[in-house]
Amino acid sequence: MLDMGAEVSYQKFQPEGNHFHPLHFFSGPASFSNLGNVSCASYGVNVAGIIRAPRGDGKESIVLVTPYDFINGGDYEALSLGIASSLFSLLARVTWLSKDIVWLVSDSRYGDYRPVAAWLSEYHTPSFEVLDLSKCEDELNVSDGFRRAGTVAAALVVKVDGRSERFEDTLSIYAEASNGQMPNLDLINVVNYLAVHRQGFYVKVEKVVSLLSSSWLKTVGETFEAVGKVARTLNPDWKFGIPAADYLEGSATLASSLYSQALGIPTGPHGAFRDYQVDAITLKVSPRFPPDNKGRQHEFFMRGAQLLEGTIRSVNNLLEKFHQSFFLYLLTSPGKFISVGVYMIAFALLVAPLPMVAASLYIDGCNTKTLTNSAENLKSWKWLDAAKQVFALHLLGFIVTLLPYFICQVPGEQSPTNRSIIWATSSSSLLLITFVTIPGCSPFSSRLHGTNWAVLKSVTISAAFIGLCLMSIINFATAEIGALLLVPMCLMVRPIKPDLRSRRVKSLLRALCSIALVTIGFPVMFFAISKGLLGERLVELSLGGEFWTWLESLWAWKSATYLYIGMVHLPCWLLCLCILFHTS
Repeated sequence: MLDMGAEVSYQKFQPEGNHFHPLHFFSGPASFSNLGNVSCASYGVNVAGIIRAPRGDGKESIVLVTPYDFINGGDYEALSLGIASSLFSLLARVTWLSKDIVWLVSDSRYGDYRPVAAWLSEYHTPSFEVLDLSKCEDELNVSDGFRRAGTVAAALVVKVDGRSERFEDTLSIYAEASNGQMPNLDLINVVNYLAVHRQGFYVKVEKVVSLLSSSWLKTVGETFEAVGKVARTLNPDWKFGIPAADYLEGSATLASSLYSQALGIPTGPHGAFRDYQVDAITLKVSPRFPPDNKGRQHEFFMRGAQLLEGTIRSVNNLLEKFHQSFFLYLLTSPGKFISVGVYMIAFALLVAPLPMVAASLYIDGCNTKTLTNSAENLKSWKWLDAAKQVFALHLLGFIVTLLPYFICQVPGEQSPTNRSIIWATSSSSLLLITFVTIPGCSPFSSRLHGTNWAVLKSVTISAAFIGLCLMSIINFATAEIGALLLVPMCLMVRPIKPDLRSRRVKSLLRALCSIALVTIGFPVMFFAISKGLLGERLVELSLGGEFWTWLESLWAWKSATYLYIGMVHLPCWLLCLCILFHTS
């Protein structure tokens, strides 16, 4: 970098792990540069080179990131450094730059995300602690000065990741950041256009591979294709039909995009930039030749560097950040998407019946007379018992959400299966205590009789409606999947005892449907079903351990999905369970 005329700086950081702490859940990006009590072998070093723009004022910059393991770096990581070095040497000589260029070589010994997050933390919120290396035998001769450029306008993370399975070079685009945040769609469109039409890459995004071989999805696609052909025979201007193969590809990509956004976990180092509202994506290039093929490396370097150069030129020419296109969208292919104006319609149609059904149930429950004293029959106060039960179970959900923090503080090594057992046992004990200490909270309480379940169901539906609407603001994908589970369960569930006593076919089917929806709505059960749909298998049937590991990844990355499961979905599921076993 120095030979290319760049300003070079080194950043030493402490590779801290992600730990769940309830008071830090909504805090901003943590500083990774706290270097107190760090051994010589436990710190990482990032290398950053800056090219000052000859036509700029130093107020804006573009960041290029190449993760590299300085100790065990492989051939493919060396190829990514070669692409970035080719581009950086070119940009050091051009005169058209109006934004500074920052090339960050992140220390990937501690993962791809943490080094980038550490550098960004120091870039935006500098720390003043210094690592004492005087006692280290192999002391690095690096400068402690940290150099900065202007405000980051966009960032590109480049990785060469394995050999392509196709007969052409493959470019994979990863865009999902924390809590379903996405970069501006224009950035993806620029990369996709340049890669396909200028450099001849095969561009792809992640898919749910198991759906590509789904027979029922293929049948649906063939049906739509046939309907489209019939429509074109009636009117050539009707072109809404698509080939069945494209329908399969689009559905698999849409499911992957929805799932990745719902998890709320970044799919690459670019997620660290999105925490600072910077548009960034990760580009993983898979060459069609082995890494030791020296004859093809020059062509590969040229094509990769030209792709990055075209993207940087596009960002460099902007007078302001990307803002004309969408920030809220779901990808169905590298060049197609579903905008917020389309997918919000599906969510609105799902939750629209909830307030109307809640109002209807409340009116019916209040108009029904019981044989108790007159004070209990006051319509204006009849909902208090139901509201008390809903509040108690949501408070229980809040406590259950905090339990993993205290379980992790238990000394000694505990396996995920053991921790999940401790969590389940503690949660069940708290639920029993809630049923005993709060009168009328248990579904088997003598205080519950008649049509009180209708008022309870009304308040439950209202709580589910509020929770889903709030979640749609934070992470729409989580709200959409949650609505697919909660809405049918809340609308269909009713006491099964009257249905079982009647022994009619309609009543038995209704009871069976209620039981099935409540069973599927249990978070652990839905986790097992979703793993099956994604083509994954449970290791040695350790469902509890894998569920704990999955939840641990959610809270470690501060995903709002974890809060939704514990404070919205789980309490509503318990309330539906109380309605199901209501003593009416």
